[in-house]
Amino acid sequence: METYPSFNKLIEQSIINNWDLDALTDYKGATLQFHDVARKIEKLHILFENCGVEKGDKIALCGRNSSQWAVAFIATLTYGAVAVPILHEFMAEQIHNIVNHSDAKLLFVGDHVATQIDPMQMPNLEGIINNPDYSLMVSRTDKLTYAREHLNELYGKKFPKYFRKEHVHYYLEENGDELALINYTSGTTGFSKGVMIPYRALWSNYDFADHVLGKIIGRSDRIISILPMAHMYGMAFEFIFEFIHGCHVYYLNRIPSPAIIAQAFADIKPKIIIAVPLVIEKIIRKKVFPKIQNNRMRLLLAMPVISKKVRETICKEVVKAFGGELYEVIIGGAAFNQEVEAFLKRIEFPYTVGYGATECAPIICYRDWHTFVQGSCGQEAYHMKVKINSTNPAEIPGEILAKGPNVMLGYYKNEEATRETLDKDGWYHTGDLGTMDYDGNVFINGRSKNMLLGPSGQNIYPEEIEDKLNSMTMVVESIVVQRDNKLVGLVYPDYDEAQNMRFNDDDIRNIMEQNRNQLNEMLPAYEKITEIEIRKTEFEKTPKRSIKRYLYT
Repeated sequence: METYPSFNKLIEQSIINNWDLDALTDYKGATLQFHDVARKIEKLHILFENCGVEKGDKIALCGRNSSQWAVAFIATLTYGAVAVPILHEFMAEQIHNIVNHSDAKLLFVGDHVATQIDPMQMPNLEGIINNPDYSLMVSRTDKLTYAREHLNELYGKKFPKYFRKEHVHYYLEENGDELALINYTSGTTGFSKGVMIPYRALWSNYDFADHVLGKIIGRSDRIISILPMAHMYGMAFEFIFEFIHGCHVYYLNRIPSPAIIAQAFADIKPKIIIAVPLVIEKIIRKKVFPKIQNNRMRLLLAMPVISKKVRETICKEVVKAFGGELYEVIIGGAAFNQEVEAFLKRIEFPYTVGYGATECAPIICYRDWHTFVQGSCGQEAYHMKVKINSTNPAEIPGEILAKGPNVMLGYYKNEEATRETLDKDGWYHTGDLGTMDYDGNVFINGRSKNMLLGPSGQNIYPEEIEDKLNSMTMVVESIVVQRDNKLVGLVYPDYDEAQNMRFNDDDIRNIMEQNRNQLNEMLPAYEKITEIEIRKTEFEKTPKRSIKRYLYT
């Protein structure tokens, strides 16, 4: 068995080395320094110990991103318990199912979640703890009630004079394959699977981030946590890496609307930004495109001598929209629109697109923005191996396979799904189709399970059609489905723009029909869209903002 450095030791060392630095801030709220985090962790460890939590017990956490969520998560791992992060966007029934399936002993909940759940539906829980102040919402044991009521007294007995950095000693995992957390993801299948993430995967993802960003990002540099921490993408690269590195993490702890995010960028001026495509695309389309898509700007951009200066000016404005001090924007979690990407590449904006999966906690591919190839999702990440299951990986798409310390142990209580996903040689079968050029750059064609068959057996990747459709007039988002062997585009239009332009439903229908004709001119016969169906509401999304296709196919 290969040995890996202790992940919890990294947490311990970071707290000691950064003792008096700012660690976690709830945006427009309180700030915790590293020593504050340490004291809160110690109190939670005392609570766990006195209420009977043992090493390996499951502790679930469900709530919006916040400093208290982060502290509870670190306290769980450094005690030796197994964390079960649950996305607060899940419905109450889903939360109940995950808590029950994971065998969680305790549940930490945020304010909103506390009003949604029904404790009676989670009969095996010994207690539910309110995240904001760690008060008890539900206690089913005398031990837990006593421990919480006497917590300050117990803390005072353990540390009668003071609590200092020399008192920070955490549980150190015995080996890299030890289970650290179970991450449930709804994906796009409708049913969550519990991904068992070992300590080696947490360490390896941290070490990857330190390898590619450690010399660029310094202690006390700022970052905004936008993505849910219960999702591995946000947890690994908006929290774990930064906390161990000594950075200062800000939590929006409210619904991250474009206006709130834009204001936070301006106030905090983050060094890097981790985002899903939807956030970047909205900012570019709403804040940037309207300023440059006019005849004068098009003329300037077409003039070789002037265009370089114009592009530099535009790039500075775009960087300013993201706070003005960033090194790069890292985009992942879903497909990136080609029109927006081509624009960013043309103005030499510092962006890159990565690729990962919950099952790899999450990183599989990455490349720094200086060497990133447009349209790709980078190359195999540090510590990882990637290959395409194809006779000609550069030309013929095949399933993307990944191997390395990032790969999960399997799915909790689901050996069949584990066998289908992890082969005997340790390769993780992603279910994504892609190619790899001769330089090792990976290009994703789509999900293999989303692939449609054309009338003569042609492979149709709906994501490629949707990418073109999403760039067209008044289209916010779309999916392409197959009905009676014909392709139909489901479209959610830009109703805000329609209202501004005083367009009625007939106008929108006419615009969409023009879009359909224009789209079909770019597609081979077997990919042409026969109809566009207009939706009045947005598509339902997974937590990483992918459309839940199974609801519409």
